[in-house]
Amino acid sequence: MTIKEAILKSLQELGGLATHIDVLEHIKKNRYCDFGGPTPQATVSAELGSFVRNGDSRVKRIKKQEGGGYFYYLTANESQIGVDVLAGEKSPVTPAKSAKVPASSSNGKTNTYYERDLHKLLSTYLQSIGVLSKTIFHEQSKTSDDGNQTWTHPDMVGISFLKLQTPASQEFLKVVNHVATFKLSSYEIKKELNSDAELKKAFFQAVSNSSWANYGYLVAFEISDGLKEEIERLNQSFGIGVIELNPNPYYSRVIHQARHRELDFKTIDKLCKINKDFNRFIEQTEKLLTAEVKYRGSAEKELTEFCDVVFTTDAEIEQYCKEKHIPWETYIQGTFYV
Repeated sequence: MTIKEAILKSLQELGGLATHIDVLEHIKKNRYCDFGGPTPQATVSAELGSFVRNGDSRVKRIKKQEGGGYFYYLTANESQIGVDVLAGEKSPVTPAKSAKVPASSSNGKTNTYYERDLHKLLSTYLQSIGVLSKTIFHEQSKTSDDGNQTWTHPDMVGISFLKLQTPASQEFLKVVNHVATFKLSSYEIKKELNSDAELKKAFFQAVSNSSWANYGYLVAFEISDGLKEEIERLNQSFGIGVIELNPNPYYSRVIHQARHRELDFKTIDKLCKINKDFNRFIEQTEKLLTAEVKYRGSAEKELTEFCDVVFTTDAEIEQYCKEKHIPWETYIQGTFYV
């Protein structure tokens, strides 16, 4: 286990806010890794700071009220901890980046990747911020009379839950406002957005196939700098959020937030009728939301196992990107190079 993996595992197991000393002691206690150096405390502190400075979505920190220094925590645990913003911290700095270039094979020919190869990267990023996601395969849907369902389906669906601390508050919220306990999101994924025509086609596809969800997002791996103003205008006009996907998914970022909308249950019903995966996703969600407290853990596990598989280590991500010919960048002190 690498030091980064040991830190992430320790933050997950510690659950709440933790100092770098807490993390170090947990790693030592469980013998997760060998630091191989005389200053393990400094090593853990530097690695934790690196997560935040480099914009890694998995880890956040909050300044201590007394004595200086920081508490660190997993983003996925944020709602349980009750921390919404990083006190005294600016938004994480996005690493400066070089131009992404197509991967080349040994025979000199350019290899490329498929749009669906990006799904696992997006699912990994979403899970790091507390969203479970599932790919919806269009080709498995029942076709309508005209055979055209192209802009009906999202590429992926996601769900996040409001996690409260006590069973009493959980049950009370379900009775008062059941819909407030979860949020559904829709994701339209593209390899690249290089022209105004590509942007508008992809954007309005996202508008069309996300009408049922609380949030709709357009996700792209390559986004031309020349489209920034038009993306902002479309976001403000239609409320579709934009995510720039990175080959290391933990460095992905939300360029523009999606606007919240009420759920469209008629469209949800339509999607359930024509697509079995979407139908099962909604069934699993309903099962979790209505489960008694003692059965909630197993219901959540069942939903998680149904959702897309995600990466567990950075080494897996790098190997996957190279196998799929997805341009891979290595981060070095906040800058990545091809």
